[in-house]
Amino acid sequence: MKERTFLNIIDPVKDKMYRLALRLLTSKEAAEDATQEVILKLWDRKEKIKHYANVEAFAMTVTKNYCLDQLKSKKNSHLRIVHQNYESNAPSLQSEIEVNDEMALLGRIVEKLPEQQKMIFQLRDIEQYEYEEIAEIMEMNQTAIRVALSRARKAIRENLIKKHNYGIQ
Repeated sequence: MKERTFLNIIDPVKDKMYRLALRLLTSKEAAEDATQEVILKLWDRKEKIKHYANVEAFAMTVTKNYCLDQLKSKKNSHLRIVHQNYESNAPSLQSEIEVNDEMALLGRIVEKLPEQQKMIFQLRDIEQYEYEEIAEIMEMNQTAIRVALSRARKAIRENLIKKHNYGIQ
């Protein structure tokens, strides 16, 4: 295959290859390098290219695989994998610690509430009971339950705000 024939086959696909590389590598320079490297790989296989039924699909597959290899290699550790199949959805250790601390603080705040407010808060916001069910359990009027729940939530909110604003002027 001559150079002109090869370029006629690759030119229409080159922009798509670049856009795919840019999406995966998130860096213009890295995407340009990847596109050039893939074109060189395709040039090395120029005799085999004419046997492929869909050259565009083959070129895009080679581009994807090259970019994923680059993301995994140590020399490009500054790049991050953005393809959703490779993203970790696990929360970071710091996030887990913060959530655990916040839950512990919330537990301490709830423990300091008056017994009635604590029970109503537990039944409504944690156990997800309806007001009618809480009224039966607590043997109280629904309005009184709403008032007690409102006061409990207000006390919790004030304590959380006070804790989070500590030291901020």
